[in-house]
Formats: sequence, structure tokens, C-alpha cells
Amino acid sequence: MMRLLPPIWVLISLAVMATLHVYFPGGQLIPEPYNLCGIALVVIGMSLIVWPALMFWRARTTIRPFHESSALVTSGPFRGSRNPIYVGMVLGLIGAAILFGSLTPPLVVPVFTLLIDRVFIVPEERMLSAKFAGEYDRYCQRVRRWI
Repeated sequence: MMRLLPPIWVLISLAVMATLHVYFPGGQLIPEPYNLCGIALVVIGMSLIVWPALMFWRARTTIRPFHESSALVTSGPFRGSRNPIYVGMVLGLIGAAILFGSLTPPLVVPVFTLLIDRVFIVPEERMLSAKFAGEYDRYCQRVRRWI
């Protein structure tokens, strides 16, 4: 079975959020123009996706889930989170929820976070632990999974 990659899950989440906003808004949570504060979180989230992706590219290791890594990247944003790309995706979704401003879109964020944690992070951590053994285990003791 082919798994959908995390960026596809982000797009699905955004589509569900938009649908909830249009058809089941549940009231306005953040009125205009205050909802525009969500742009900042979207930008921060995008930077937390692009920066680590560039670091993987420079280290000549894969960014694709479930593909064997050739290097363990622990610098830059990886000093504060073992999964800054996923943190960036969550921040981007929170920013989108703020932009929508209605009550129901934020409900998607914890579902996305749980899905990413269980379907991607846990198996990825097992692979990294097997590949990099003690080095990865020491890294896990220093740095949290999310933030």
C-alpha cells in the first residue's frame, strides 16, 4: 500500500479546513483584520519546512519518509526539534486556521498532528535508531520530538 506523503496530508487538511469554514463555520472566532495574523504563522511554518529540507539536501540525505537516511542531521532547527518540518506543517495549518477565522477549521490541526506522529514520526524514529544506533538515541535524549 502506498502511503500519502505528508505534504499531501497538509493539502487534504487545508481542503477539509476550507470546507468546514464554508459549510460548517460554527461562528466567527477571529474577526477581520485580526485573522491576518495567521500569515505570520504560515510564513514561519514554511521556513521550518524549507530550511531543514535544504539541510537534508546539503547533507545528501533523503527527505522522503520511509527511505533510508545516509546522514543524521542535528544542527540548525534540528537542535530544537527532531521534526522541524512537521512542526512547520502544523504551524502552517494553525496559521491557515487563524486566517479562516471561524470556529471549526482549528479542529483539523490536532487530527493532522496525531496522524503525522503515528503514521510517520514513530516509524521514522525506529528506522533512524536502527541505522544510527547510539548516536540517534543520544540525540533523542537531548532534543524533543516536537518542540
